[in-house]
Amino acid sequence: MPFAVTHVLFAIIAVDLYRDYFSRHKKYFTLHTMFIAGFAGLLPDIDILMGYFLNFLNVEFAHRTITHTPFFGLIFLVPAFILWHYKKHKIAMYFFVTTFGILSHILLDYVLTTDYSAGIMLFYPFSNAAFEIGLLGNLTILQTVKIYAAVDAVILLLWLWHEEIRHKINDYI
Repeated sequence: MPFAVTHVLFAIIAVDLYRDYFSRHKKYFTLHTMFIAGFAGLLPDIDILMGYFLNFLNVEFAHRTITHTPFFGLIFLVPAFILWHYKKHKIAMYFFVTTFGILSHILLDYVLTTDYSAGIMLFYPFSNAAFEIGLLGNLTILQTVKIYAAVDAVILLLWLWHEEIRHKINDYI
């Protein structure tokens, strides 16, 4: 399971790149929108906090269940399309990037798993089957931590390089 910062950076950078190169509605992608995308990139892990609270109350709750299903992310599309239809584009965009952030989190967990992690139960509660690509294979926890830290550093450095080239961020220093 990638670090929390990986989930945040990946969502923010992907939305930023979409805004810069593909979007026809750049005015709806504010800094606030980017923050929401990053926050949504962490949202599926809310089940960790819920698990601590519910386990304290003697209710068993497992990580990577309902909040790690595509259904959880797609729930936010309903208000997004309704708001977009009623010309509430800025608020609708918040729901669109929330959906993207959640789905990107699930994708990262699905791809960057190891043998000691249980995978993602994509169809929970209908099925407890866990799915994973297992890109990192059977590395030790220490090796995995080092790779995740390196991934964070590379993602951040590539994004800063992109921002320097595209937006000339040194002009603001």
